[in-house]
Amino acid sequence: MRVTVYGTKPYDRRFLDAANRDAGHEVIYFEERLSEHTAILQGDAPAACLFVNDQCDERALEALARQGCRLIALRCAGFNNVDLRAADRLGLKVVRVPAYSPYAVAEHALALILCLNRKIHRAHNRVREGNFALHGLLGFDLHGKTVGIIGTGKIGLLLARTLAAMGCRVLGHDPFPSSEFEQIGAYVDLHEIWKSADVISLHCPLTPDSYHLINSGSIAHMKHGVMIVNTSRGGLIDTEAVIHALKCRQIGHLALDVYEQEADLFFENLSDTIIQDDQFQRLLTFPNVLITGHQAYFTDQALKNIAETTIANLTAFEQGAPLPNEVTADRIK
Repeated sequence: MRVTVYGTKPYDRRFLDAANRDAGHEVIYFEERLSEHTAILQGDAPAACLFVNDQCDERALEALARQGCRLIALRCAGFNNVDLRAADRLGLKVVRVPAYSPYAVAEHALALILCLNRKIHRAHNRVREGNFALHGLLGFDLHGKTVGIIGTGKIGLLLARTLAAMGCRVLGHDPFPSSEFEQIGAYVDLHEIWKSADVISLHCPLTPDSYHLINSGSIAHMKHGVMIVNTSRGGLIDTEAVIHALKCRQIGHLALDVYEQEADLFFENLSDTIIQDDQFQRLLTFPNVLITGHQAYFTDQALKNIAETTIANLTAFEQGAPLPNEVTADRIK
């Protein structure tokens, strides 16, 4: 089956080609991201393969459908960038990669917590300049602290296990409780997490209900100096509210691997340009903010798993087999 892959990077091609070696799909790669304007690249390919920042809204889907596209194959777990209701109306199937390496994301979240707390990134830069002063590098013991995990799926569960082993008290919130999580932590409502947690780590999908979950209202109930970590989706955090809370020190530490306006920034080399996003630039001025460019998933094992599952989704669709990784409009509220 012919499939167009949008937003291609060299590593995408490498892993997809390896996974497709025996499947034999005709894969056409484009560096351009999908939008209503670039959908013309689809041609007569029956499948489009997308990543997190492709704009698969109603107009883009209509443009794809007019050219005969019948399948949207997401090479990621999140599906918030796809208008599922429009896809359903147009008769387009949507599949995803529900789990590629929960270890990769959980490990990156832990790395962000440790690096930000102990200010390793700042210490590294100081030492390279011959500055060995410790003033301004004071951290805190994670042992004995309370950590709130919002979303206790595979990633949240792995992080919770690690933090519990380090001596943290772990609280969780999830509409679908896990018996495995209950063995190491306690489920509470969000208000209890806001009130009690020293560290809050986000591992939930972006839905209409979770949009701007971290906002001025929720922040007001949090502990003074709380650490917030987001390796899930940028839209979970209201950036303006977070900036205000950083300025008044209500938020003491912020670690982001995702950003709500990241589509124009992440995955590209913009070092020779002037970034026009004033909120993002403001975040970079805070010494207690650590940002990585959506790399939590970026390990060799994760990319291998993403490619293999994506190719398997394509093959199942081509053969008319069941689609266990399908997402539909009834997944959102």
